This record gives sequence, C-alpha cells and structure tokens, in this order.
Amino acid sequence: MSFHTLPGTVVATRPSRFFLRIPGLRKLAASIMLALTIAMSFGGLTPASATVSGVALANVNLRAGPSTRYPVVMTMPQSASLAVYGCIADRSWCDISWGGSRGWVSASYIQVFYAGKPTVLTAAVVPAVGIATVAFTVAYWDAHYHSQPWYGHWDRYYVGGGSRSVVAGCGDRGCGAAAVTHGAYGGARAAAGGCRDGNCGGAAVTRGPNGGGRAAIGGCGDERCGGASVTRGPRGNTVIRHGSVERP
Repeated sequence: MSFHTLPGTVVATRPSRFFLRIPGLRKLAASIMLALTIAMSFGGLTPASATVSGVALANVNLRAGPSTRYPVVMTMPQSASLAVYGCIADRSWCDISWGGSRGWVSASYIQVFYAGKPTVLTAAVVPAVGIATVAFTVAYWDAHYHSQPWYGHWDRYYVGGGSRSVVAGCGDRGCGAAAVTHGAYGGARAAAGGCRDGNCGGAAVTRGPNGGGRAAIGGCGDERCGGASVTRGPRGNTVIRHGSVERP
C-alpha cells in the first residue's frame, strides 16, 4: 500500500486559517459527530450556561485561581452580590465577579437561591442551579481575564498538576468516546472518536503551553483510509499534511 495525496484534495492557506476538503470522508465526519454527541449525553462536555446570582456568606478572599495557593485579588465583604460563571470539576471553587473584579472563591462561601430558599453552593447544588463545569486552563484564562490587572502572570501563578477526563458510550447506531487532558503547565488536548455503520474516525486538537498546537483528523471508509493534520509552532510556522491508503 502506498501513501499518497487524495485525488481532488483541495488545500488553501491564509493567515490563521486552514481549509481542507477530502472526498470520501463524509462518514468520518458523521463518526466524529456521533462521538461528540455521546460524550455530551454522558456529561463529559458541559455546554455553556447562564450566569447564576449568588451572595458571599462571609468576608472572603477573591483569588486569581481555584486554590489558596493563588494570590488574593481582593477581599469581598459579607453579603456581597456575586455573579457565578462556572465551577471546576470537583465543584470546590467557582469563577465569580464582584464590583468589576473577577476571580475564584471557594464554593463553601457562596450562597445561591435553590428550592425556594438560600442554599450553600455544594457539589450537588452546582448542576441543579445550572452552573457550568469549567476547566481552569490557559485558554480559559485568556478568554475571561483580559481586563484583570493580574492577567499577564499565568506562568508565575499557575499551580495545577494536570488532569484527564474520559467518557465513552454506545448509542443505537454506534459507539464513541472523548477525552480532555490538561497539562501541568497549561497545555491541553481534546480528542474524540467513534464508529458508525462499520466506519470509524477520530479527531484531536492539542494546544501547547507556549502557543503552538496541532489539529488532526482521520478515519476509514469502505475503500480507503485518510487523514490530515495541521501543526502550528509557537512562532506561527505551519505544516500541513494529508494523505490516504487503500484498504486491502
């Protein structure tokens, strides 16, 4: 079997953009969508939710990250009205804002209105009131803390040890799985794969802690297997690869 460029493959590059069309991989896309759908149904990927209102139970420190090892941004007074955006996976710390400042507070110091009464924000209450589960990564930091005076200090502040979450399952038409990995220094990787009607495919996106990244997609149809990848270095250099092999 030889590795070659797929007939009819179209590749075009522009700054920060990549377009690739591979004939015959429609079932691959369906497999990936199946995997993501199954992952969503098993709770592995939490969709965005609305901001939830809360109140500080006591004078409490607002920190730059979800741990007492992160520096204190400010001290909020008891009964301060908070906007709660999300909590980490174990629901022990939540991302909130108050008075123009944003950061993290221990969930045990947050009270929300639930079941007709004020309730302390516990692990069971977080999903019940619609608070999203979020991952504290450099991507989350970049997306939400631009306006904070401590935004530029991720490398100095980050104290995470890395984590990995995996979900898998089968539906009526196939099986799929998804995994999200967060590195100890801010890198992250998300991958999903699945099989449907005898055809399998997968995709993965990796982001390095210094800005580089890689996206790859591949799968097998009835007659051939194909794949493509885009690798981008932290300085913007980009490498594109794609090809296929005939199935025996």
